[in-house]
Amino acid sequence: MTRIIAGAAGSLSLAVPRSGTRPTSDRVREAIFSALEARDAIDGSVVLDLYAGSGALGLESASRGAVEVVLVERAKPAADVCRRNADAVTRAIGRGAARIRVVVKPVAAYLETAPAGVDLAFIDPPYDLDEAAVARDLALLAPLLNAEALVVVERSARSPEPAWPSGIELERRRDYGETTLWWATTADPAADEPAADALAAAEPAADEPVA
Repeated sequence: MTRIIAGAAGSLSLAVPRSGTRPTSDRVREAIFSALEARDAIDGSVVLDLYAGSGALGLESASRGAVEVVLVERAKPAADVCRRNADAVTRAIGRGAARIRVVVKPVAAYLETAPAGVDLAFIDPPYDLDEAAVARDLALLAPLLNAEALVVVERSARSPEPAWPSGIELERRRDYGETTLWWATTADPAADEPAADALAAAEPAADEPVA
């Protein structure tokens, strides 16, 4: 089991698929969402959670004020878990809950026909997914992003930097043990220095424990 960390559904337990997924640790999720809250990047946002697994990243966003969340997961058992978790989060939030959809498709197939207007995207594929597939996903995602959208890619610390397509620019890298987070944006980095400073100040250092 894992849980929603904060927001309207804070402390709600979430189910995790029995196999085939690698849930993001509580420590890493806390780091991600501390940084996103510092940037005011969640409230009112449209969120994609790609390779959703249990849906924890997208559902955490829903708990914290996202207006629309799409959980994309090709494996039916995991997608069924996403649906149950989404229903539980919707009930916990009650009135004003985000619109949450679960899409049972491969990520690339979904992105090929998905609508534009994404503010925040999480990409947390299996660590053994090859780099060409990650690059393909990023290239398909790029035209769907709003200006100043954020992309958070979670990979093994042993994986190389993703190949960023035109329209997505690397902002920073953070390491948490065996996990690396790559933060990227559609904004011009020179025009977004205050936001980058807020991210650096809010995100716990890789060698520091998260409260």
